[in-house]
Amino acid sequence: MSKRHRIGVLGAGHLGRIHIQQLKEIEDWEVVGFHDPHPEKCEAITAEFGVEATQDPEALIDRVDVVDIVTPTLSHFDLASKALRAGKHVFIEKPLTNTVAEADELLALSRSCRRSVQVGHVERFNPAFQAALPFFASPMFIETHRLAQFNPRGTDVSVVLDLMIHDIDIVLHVVKCPVADIRASGVAVVSDTPDIANARIAFANGCVANLTASRISMKNMRKSRFFQRDAYIAVDMLTKSTEIVRMRTVEGEPDPFAVTMDLGPDKGIREISFEKPEVHVTNAIREELRAFATSIRKGEPPAVSIEDGAEALRTAHRILGEMTMQNA
Repeated sequence: MSKRHRIGVLGAGHLGRIHIQQLKEIEDWEVVGFHDPHPEKCEAITAEFGVEATQDPEALIDRVDVVDIVTPTLSHFDLASKALRAGKHVFIEKPLTNTVAEADELLALSRSCRRSVQVGHVERFNPAFQAALPFFASPMFIETHRLAQFNPRGTDVSVVLDLMIHDIDIVLHVVKCPVADIRASGVAVVSDTPDIANARIAFANGCVANLTASRISMKNMRKSRFFQRDAYIAVDMLTKSTEIVRMRTVEGEPDPFAVTMDLGPDKGIREISFEKPEVHVTNAIREELRAFATSIRKGEPPAVSIEDGAEALRTAHRILGEMTMQNA
């Protein structure tokens, strides 16, 4: 077996606990310890997983090769900076930092330290999205809906940074083109920051993405639809299902049992096919943590780079800026 990476986890809240659980089950990792300022959480995690709690986060950083930051966003920059300056690789939950300026400074620091940083945009590892990846061919219209029932956890930031940023990252990853224009609006309903928001992102290649996010919905939904030439791709991140609808020109007589569309004498008859690619159900958090270990071992760029995280954050803040202008 290859050498295990010694990792320390900073933050033992809801998501931090899940990270510790998953890291313990991945053979690439040796969980040295964790830090959390709440004694009751530390006692519970130690009792459940047998992992040592460390009072001083810097002492934990010194003992490991890799630091996993699962703390509130406001502390991301400070902790990641300390870890990078100490020569450690860093996994950092989304959003990358609290501000774009912090993201830019952290990006420069990671390059100067020559350490690997992966950002926790976990939907990249959603098995439904993974199943759809081979079918993307320059989508020109994208629509996403990410709706969640209200939960006080996470309301310290706007719904754009809490929920929509998942879809921002997915869209940027699929389109791979500079953003040309953004229009957005949002409303604060039960918290001090917007709880429901919509953004229209136009790209330099003509693609348009319409993103909606809400944390005050009556039901949960995480659906994305991608429209491209002769194809429509539907991805349900929640139910882990993917559907591909494609059209092809029929040569000769169409199959009498096929679904067809007559587009007129100039364009002929198109046959419509429906396909549901096999989705290999996996734990997305486990897969992203496993992928990070592999990238470090092989000396390869991480699956979700710090550049990706910074670009998603930059786009999110442009959306927030548009919302502020609309509400002024």
